[in-house]
Amino acid sequence: MSHRPTVYGTRHAVSAGHYLAAAAAFSILEGGGNAIDAGCAAGIALAVLQPDLVNFAGVAPIMIRLGDGTTESIAGLGWWPKALPADVFMRAHGGKIPDGVLRTVVPAAPDAWITALRRHGTMRFADVAAPAIRFAKDGFAVYPLLERSIAAHEHEYRRWASNTAIFLPNNRVPRAGEKFVQSDLARTLQFIADADRAAGPDRLDGLAAAHHAFYRGDVAREIVRFQQQEGGYLSMADLAEYQSAIEPVVRRGWRGHELITCGPWCQGPALQQALALVEQVGISGLAHNSADYLHRIVACLNLALADREYHFGDPRFVDVPVDHLLDPATIARRAAAVRDDRAFGQMPAPLDLPNRAHASTDAALPRVEADTSYCCVVDRWGNAFSATPSDGSGNVPVVPGLGITPSGRGSQSRPDPSHPAGVAPGKRPRLTPNPAMLVTQAGGVMPFGTPGGDVQIQAMLQVLLNVMHFGMDVQSAIEAPRVASYSFPSSFAPYEYFPGRLAVEGRIDQATRDELAARGHTIQTWPDWTWLAGSVEAILTDPVSGMMGAGADPRRPAYAIAS
Repeated sequence: MSHRPTVYGTRHAVSAGHYLAAAAAFSILEGGGNAIDAGCAAGIALAVLQPDLVNFAGVAPIMIRLGDGTTESIAGLGWWPKALPADVFMRAHGGKIPDGVLRTVVPAAPDAWITALRRHGTMRFADVAAPAIRFAKDGFAVYPLLERSIAAHEHEYRRWASNTAIFLPNNRVPRAGEKFVQSDLARTLQFIADADRAAGPDRLDGLAAAHHAFYRGDVAREIVRFQQQEGGYLSMADLAEYQSAIEPVVRRGWRGHELITCGPWCQGPALQQALALVEQVGISGLAHNSADYLHRIVACLNLALADREYHFGDPRFVDVPVDHLLDPATIARRAAAVRDDRAFGQMPAPLDLPNRAHASTDAALPRVEADTSYCCVVDRWGNAFSATPSDGSGNVPVVPGLGITPSGRGSQSRPDPSHPAGVAPGKRPRLTPNPAMLVTQAGGVMPFGTPGGDVQIQAMLQVLLNVMHFGMDVQSAIEAPRVASYSFPSSFAPYEYFPGRLAVEGRIDQATRDELAARGHTIQTWPDWTWLAGSVEAILTDPVSGMMGAGADPRRPAYAIAS
C-alpha cells in the first residue's frame, strides 16, 4: 500500500515539488491555461516556496511535448561570464571553485520561463507569476524540510547579511509552521509583472518587456553592481546577450516506448545509457529490489555515470559522443563488464580513452548541496510540460533589495579547463537537473523528473522500471524504496568521490543489504524514507482509458492534483 493514492483525472494533471506550486498550476489549468502556462506558474512558485533549493534567478531546464508530438527542450542554463579568465580557479584558488559570486553564471530561469510562454503559452508573465508574488508577499508556512535545510546550512547563510535577513528572520532558524515572507523577492517579481502589463494589450510585447526588465533594466543593473562590488565577473553585456538555447532532445526506443531526455549539456543522456545497459544485462525474472536486481541496475548506473564523467560537457565547446555511447555495439561492450558476483568497487574505466586518476575522499557522507525541485503538467489538449528549476541559496549571496541569488551553478563546472565540463568563458556547466518524458507504446506520455543532484537519474531509472517493468501504479512506483550509488566524482564542488559507496533506504531488508555488501558494495544505510533519495514526480496518460494518473513523492512536500 502507498501512503497516498495515485490521483486520476480526464482533463488535466499536475505534480510539483510543493503543494502550493501544484495548486498554482492547477488554478491556471482550471482558468483555461495550457500545460506550458501552468508549468511556468508552478516553476516560478517553486522559486518562492523552496527558496533553499530553487531561485528565480537560477536555472530552469524545460522539456515540452505538444499535442501533435513536437518535442523540444529549453536549456534554461546560463554560461560563464565572458570576462572570466579560464585559468582563474587553477591559478588563484588552488584548483577549487570557492563559494560566493565567483561561481556565478548568467541567470537563466527568467528567460527560460518567458521563452516557454512566448513559444507555446497562452498567458502573460504577470498571469503565471501572480501566485508566486502572493506567496512571497503574504508568506507561506515553513515546512519541516525547509526548517531542517536552513538549520543545516545556517553557518553558510550567516556569511552574508542579505542571506541572513531572509533565511534567519529574528536571527534564528525559522520553525515549522511559522510564516516565511520574502518581501524583496515579491517586489522584484511584481516589478517584472508590472513591466509586462505596462507594455499594453499584446501578450508578446508584454513578455518582451518582462524580459527587458530583468536582463537589461533595473534588475540587471542592480545584479551587476552587486556582483562587481563583490569581485564577480558578470556584466550587463552577459545579461543582455543571454537567450536559453532551444536544444535538440535525445530520443531512443525501449520495448516499444520512446524515452526522451535533454542533451549532454546536462546528465540526461546518462539515463538513456543506463536504461539501455539494463536492457542489455537483463532483469527479466528478477524480484523487485532483490539483491540480484539492485546489483545489476547499480552496475549499469555506475557505467553510465562514469561515461558522464569522461565525456559530458557543453556541446558548443566539447564533442560529446552521444550517438556512440548509445550505439548498441558500445552498450554491449560496456555491459560485458558487469559481473553478478562482484561490484566494480570503483568508477569503471573508460572505453577507448586513457584513464584519469580520481582522488577518493575519507568523509563519512557525501556533501549534499541543497538544490532543485521539479514540476510536470499534462493538459486536455495533450501538451506535456516537464521542468527541473534549481539553484540553492546557501553558497552565493542574495542581491540586497532584490531577494534573488544569481545562479551559482558554476559549482558544476570543473576548475580545470581541460576537463570536458571544465571552466571557460561563455561555456555552460554540466547540469544535473534533467527533465524527461516517456512516450508509451500506446501513445500516452509520462513527464517525470526529480531533484537530487547525482541521485536524479538513479531515482528516475528506478521509478521508470517500477512503472513500466514491474507494472506499479505511479504513486506506488514513486514510494518504493530506492538506492543510490556515489562511486564516481560528485557533480558539485568539491567533487567528492566515494568508491563503491551504495546508499540504501532502510525499507530494503537487512538480508538484501548484507548480500549487496558481500558482492563488494560499501553499504550506507539511509532512513526508511529520506529526501536524499530524490523526490520523483510523474504523470502517466493512458489514451485507451482516457485517464491520466499523477503521483508525487512524500519524501519532500510534493503533491499531485488532477481533474
